[in-house]
Amino acid sequence: MEVLQDCIAGTQLHVNGGRLWDSLMEMARIGATPKGGVCRLALTDEDKAGRDLFVHWAKEAGCTITVDQIGNIFARRPGRDNSLPAVLTGSHADSQPTGGRFDGIYGVLAGLEVIRALNDHQVETEHPIEVAIWTNEEGSRFPPAMVASGVFAGVFDLEYGLSRKDQTGKTMGEELARIGYAGETPVGGRPLHACFEVHIEQGPILENASTTIGVVTGAQGQRWYELNLTGQESHAGPTPMTLRRDALLGAAKVVQLVNEIGLRFAPLACATVGMLNVYPNSRNVIPGQVFMTVDFRHPDDAVLAQMDAALREGVAMIAVDGKLEAELEQIFYYAPVAFDINCIAAVRGATEQLGYTHRDIIAGAGHDSCYLAQVAPTSMIFVPCIGGISHNEIEDALPEWIEAGANVLLNSMLTMAKRT
Repeated sequence: MEVLQDCIAGTQLHVNGGRLWDSLMEMARIGATPKGGVCRLALTDEDKAGRDLFVHWAKEAGCTITVDQIGNIFARRPGRDNSLPAVLTGSHADSQPTGGRFDGIYGVLAGLEVIRALNDHQVETEHPIEVAIWTNEEGSRFPPAMVASGVFAGVFDLEYGLSRKDQTGKTMGEELARIGYAGETPVGGRPLHACFEVHIEQGPILENASTTIGVVTGAQGQRWYELNLTGQESHAGPTPMTLRRDALLGAAKVVQLVNEIGLRFAPLACATVGMLNVYPNSRNVIPGQVFMTVDFRHPDDAVLAQMDAALREGVAMIAVDGKLEAELEQIFYYAPVAFDINCIAAVRGATEQLGYTHRDIIAGAGHDSCYLAQVAPTSMIFVPCIGGISHNEIEDALPEWIEAGANVLLNSMLTMAKRT
């Protein structure tokens, strides 16, 4: 077998774009939704079916499969020297309740396509190549997000990860066992030479700039909060307006506050209330309790701290004014991430040699790579998505974008895999 001769000679290898697209469309049939999206919540039967299909395909490509104790899957293609740490790629297979066909799973199947292409071209790498599926990246069923990659990186301990509960009280550990993905391999401590993740942008910047590849240099920091506002439910008719302790009214003011904080720290800040649960949720009862979530993002950690302070001060004032009790808890935090300069250079070099238009970009969403960057040299590759729409059943991308991102991934990994 040749050892990176095409890459050394300056001729870039290419994936089979049609095969990658067909794999994505076949995977999208699992958990398919009426509007063309998918629903494969973490550790559901649909997630199991998607995992099973990936494992089947990876074994067909000659990979060995390892599953760790929090359900992360690693498909390994051997290298010339298997004592060397692997060059890893991958992403997640779980989706939002009304998710799209590309978010996460594109990074998994692009990694599989890298292995298939290496097999096609009979290329042997010095380092082993691995493709990972990270469990529960979305955090939609089991909050917070990126739990399993966080355990892998040592941000969370294993007990914390396995004990995360969904809204019915089922834990990640219980559901991993139920679907057959409670592995025995310890989580983390796996030596990695370099990590890459290819992903749709989930925003409009690349498409608006008619640019094919985003060279991701870092990621925004994030803070997630849960807020419980408690007032007193009472009859909607006899209770005078001035005597009400309306928890939903307080929540509405918090929504406005969060939006104002986002605008105050524009243009880079993002501030969102994504969930409201109202109790007792009856049309003729003044709401006595509201549970809500807040999501703050910014690439500067000092600004994130200012946003945090503004939220805490504002919520306290709203509670006093509304005669409410407020319990505000930050449940998730990571600082802004700077990706590895060598991995970034590999992505940029591959992009230029392949002749794709490109620009540097900061990741606005959370990704498993943000935790992997704490334990291994890491970077990401973005491709456009139509209209910048993601976390939506109508999420879409052009086949040529999907193929381009996989080509950059392949050649970036080859650049790092030949280094000893």
